[in-house]
Amino acid sequence: MSRSPYIIVALLLLSSFVFGQDCSPKTINFKSGERITYRAVYNWGFIWINAGDVEFAVNDTFYLDNPALHLKSTGWSLKQYDWFFKVRDRFESIVNPNTIQPYWFERDTHEGGTDTYNRYVFRHTDSALDIISQTTSRPFKKEILPLKPCTFDVLSAIYYCRTIDFNRYSKGDKIPITMAIDNEVFDLYLRYLGKERLQTRSGEVFNTIRFKAMLVEGTIFKGGEDLDVWVTDDKNRVPILIEAKILVGSVKAVLTGMEGLLYPVESKVVSIKPR
Repeated sequence: MSRSPYIIVALLLLSSFVFGQDCSPKTINFKSGERITYRAVYNWGFIWINAGDVEFAVNDTFYLDNPALHLKSTGWSLKQYDWFFKVRDRFESIVNPNTIQPYWFERDTHEGGTDTYNRYVFRHTDSALDIISQTTSRPFKKEILPLKPCTFDVLSAIYYCRTIDFNRYSKGDKIPITMAIDNEVFDLYLRYLGKERLQTRSGEVFNTIRFKAMLVEGTIFKGGEDLDVWVTDDKNRVPILIEAKILVGSVKAVLTGMEGLLYPVESKVVSIKPR
């Protein structure tokens, strides 16, 4: 019912027209102290259920004695639905504060009856990716894969792609990203769909940028361009709404709060009473 950060993965995907190009962002549009929250809503036919919550947070840290940013996302099902599909997800990434290139990543998730653990160490000096992975159905595995330039984990990809200058793209353009997921590396993309004015369930109205993101086929996702994302059309690029088709029904992540942003939310048009 949830798989929260993978809903939000799509929030934002990456940057260059060709894989392997320089992916250093021109500016970083978030800072330590930022906190963004979402409500996960599940849809099955005519039924809408508030299923869980997701939180993203940014804090300063150090990695090997160098300044870094600590990105953390947690997701959980609401207690009244734990009996049906319990979710307790934690994703953490430590990244270079100037390039958002990841140094270290950890995933520890419980979703229904499946536990998953991943840990990556990104060895940029010798282009290697150290992976430790384990799931309920797959035993502990340790391996080393080649590290392509501009490879991100799920969480660092989200934050890196908030730096995209969508004005460089035309409607329908594909924007590629290379991402490590579980114990594999995937070449994915998003498709830019233009700009729209969006009214939220609370009655707030935003100017947004819309795109579709390519998903990896998994336990609840079909795979393909089945995820729609709307982000604020301002310097922050905060995801306002994410909607994904899943094997049974669909799921939405709806913004519930944002604080500690680096820039004013200039995309907000007006607040009106919801119908």
